[in-house]
Amino acid sequence: MTPTRADALARLDVFVGDWSLEARFPGQDQAPPGPGGGVMVRSRFEWALDGQFLLQHTEVPIPDAPDSLAIVAADPRTGGYTQHYYDSRGVVRLYAMSITDGVWTLIRESPDFSPLDFRQRFTATFSADGNTITGAWEKGSDGGGWEHDFALIYHRGG
Repeated sequence: MTPTRADALARLDVFVGDWSLEARFPGQDQAPPGPGGGVMVRSRFEWALDGQFLLQHTEVPIPDAPDSLAIVAADPRTGGYTQHYYDSRGVVRLYAMSITDGVWTLIRESPDFSPLDFRQRFTATFSADGNTITGAWEKGSDGGGWEHDFALIYHRGG
């Protein structure tokens, strides 16, 4: 059966809603959220333009960390997605995105609207009830492997 745009968009419904994100940076991975622990962030996923695109708005309560907007577009030919990322620093990036068997991935391995100073990869797993997404960003240099950058834990609600 050939996938349709509607099928590809329907797979994104799992994201829709408000989420709190716990960002844990190196040295904080075992610390509880709050002072000295993870940083609490707010994120909202919602449909735009008659349900043809998924938007993600993220607000970070740290002056040096960027707020962001991401727009996800579906590719019914491949079943994959493209995430267009924009942030308050003026950074613009394109990520190849997939969601398969409860695993969400984002990857950027070539320059696009900004130079590729390092490769990036995000891999996360949805909990059985769909209310928690646990993942981590990794970075890599040309020809090298991947190294942990920081962890993100999404909690539905928030």
